[in-house]
Amino acid sequence: MTTADARFDLTGRVAVLTGAGGVLIADMARELGRRGVKVVATNRSLNKAEAVAEEIRQAGGEAIALALDVTDRAALEAVSAEVQRRYGRLDFLINGAGGNRKDATPAPGQPFFDIPVEALRGVIDLNLIGTVLPCQVFGRLMAAQQEGVIVNLSSMSAIRTITRVGGYGAAKAAVDNFTQWLAVHLAQTCSPRIRVNAIAPGFFLTEQNRFLLTREQDGGLTERGQQVISHTPMARFGSPDDLLGALVWLLSPGASFVTGVVLPVDGGFAAQSGV
Repeated sequence: MTTADARFDLTGRVAVLTGAGGVLIADMARELGRRGVKVVATNRSLNKAEAVAEEIRQAGGEAIALALDVTDRAALEAVSAEVQRRYGRLDFLINGAGGNRKDATPAPGQPFFDIPVEALRGVIDLNLIGTVLPCQVFGRLMAAQQEGVIVNLSSMSAIRTITRVGGYGAAKAAVDNFTQWLAVHLAQTCSPRIRVNAIAPGFFLTEQNRFLLTREQDGGLTERGQQVISHTPMARFGSPDDLLGALVWLLSPGASFVTGVVLPVDGGFAAQSGV
């Protein structure tokens, strides 16, 4: 293996991924499996996590699937215990579980003042608390072994205000702040070899948002899709593969002096002023 290869070698490491049933995180899990990482794919729906784990195994990698609600500490502790039992260590945590609720931002014609607080709490619990709790539970393993890497999933809505995702954007902005705080805290109180960073994806075309960005009848852009493209200098949507290089770099020895960073992978969206 060359020196350049060694900087990005992840072989034999152990990774827990939350939200592994989602398109972007599933692709990350498959990439890590391809690179020789022992993958623990977790998801609220066990069937979705198991499908990803089976793909990794069929491709010659090592993976298991476990059911997990990231807002349930007892469930997190159970997964942590299973990881310890099987592997005796944990090298990587990718906090990919998250999501939005339509009722956490005003619908067309609805006053902001009428947004139900239960909807906001639900989005904040899933995205923020669902990141904090895994960092507490799995971070304890990293503290014990004095090394590890945490990668949180942020969003463009944390960096730039985006219509229709008010509650989600606020929750992801909190994730960014927490990422930076935790990076400092763990380096100073546990070990400088524990790193915490985040990836902020731009607009990625997935099955979940395709109907918002493209027209079903001809594949052309909707009005919202055109707005996104006009504010993305690279003039395209992201694909899941676009996140993989950033993830591998942040996890690898090649990023050993990188912590507390929120890395946009967005085709320039965050840099575009619109003028």
